Amino acid sequence: MPLLEIIQTRQVTASIRLDEPTAALIDQYAAFLHASADEVVDKALCYVFAKDRDFQDFLRTPAAAHVPESLRIRRAPQNGASAEPANGASKPSNPMEAGNGSRPRSQS
Repeated sequence: MPLLEIIQTRQVTASIRLDEPTAALIDQYAAFLHASADEVVDKALCYVFAKDRDFQDFLRTPAAAHVPESLRIRRAPQNGASAEPANGASKPSNPMEAGNGSRPRSQS
């Protein structure tokens, strides 16, 4: 039995603006980890979201389901069509579902 279970996750492409020093640090951290900058940003955000207790409390409120979308998301082209912006891309019902894509298997 494998020790890890790989979970396929749906990824989106999003555009964000960063301060230059932050972008440089992301590149340096990615090199340090032998990972991509995308992975560093994804994992860092998941870590912050999971550790912020006030944010976790907010996620359990009705207001969390009605926040305006501000992240600029582009859908991947399908059937040869060109990529188009889509702020209405589906979000996971549980923000932590967008986690790292792998988890330890339960021992049974």
